[in-house]
Amino acid sequence: MRDGESAADARPPRRHGRTALLIATAAVLGLVAGIAVGYGVQAERPPTPLPALAQPGLAYPGKALPEGKEPDPLSDKEDRSRRTAGDLRKLLIPRPKGAREVDVPTFDGGSLPVDGWMTAADYATEYVDEGSMFEYFAEEDIRRVAGADWERGQYGQIAVRLVQFRSGAGMGAVDFAESQLDYMPESDEGAGYAGDPIKGSGNGRYFVYPVQNKPGYLPLYEARALGYRGDVMFDIHIFDTRPISKRDIRTLAERQLERL
Repeated sequence: MRDGESAADARPPRRHGRTALLIATAAVLGLVAGIAVGYGVQAERPPTPLPALAQPGLAYPGKALPEGKEPDPLSDKEDRSRRTAGDLRKLLIPRPKGAREVDVPTFDGGSLPVDGWMTAADYATEYVDEGSMFEYFAEEDIRRVAGADWERGQYGQIAVRLVQFRSGAGMGAVDFAESQLDYMPESDEGAGYAGDPIKGSGNGRYFVYPVQNKPGYLPLYEARALGYRGDVMFDIHIFDTRPISKRDIRTLAERQLERL
């Protein structure tokens, strides 16, 4: 794992600035003043009769549709929320070709998923500031985390996480994903550039980090993909001592997005 990996992950989502609040307040005040003036002018005018409605009445069926005539339920493709309402583990991408199961966590100090599941506490151990991250997950009402870890080749590692937040818990998946994407262009903690868009996603991006070279160590290559769909955020990491192509991480990201 990169030195300082996810140090910025402990950052809470960005809040709306005070300037935006002042502008919004001014707009509301201006709107109220305009309504008051308009109401005074309208009150002095004689009443104007309204035209008849184009549809004076709407008819509704008095009885339920007969058996066999009900409309078909929406498919998973039409209603994506049905997918994430079930077993979240089934939405994880299948094990990539050539990859193997592991018995050692991918992240330093982290935990392996147990039967595909991770508790919020386990997931928080994958971040540098474990305590802050666990507190953040509790505040944002995290629902569950599904994960998979594999190894590939001699030193390659792959980790996939699906993080789901409870419905009605603000913008959980959106805020969490955006807070991660915010620091990725930074060179000290992120990949050093804005990343490339994931096909089919309006928010997801994938990144290939610059190689890390340290005396006495093998080179370290890293790639990451982030995004969200609905109430689920996905996060994919690849680590290796050999170069990782953009195609490697892009393929995993596109496959994962298709399953959500």
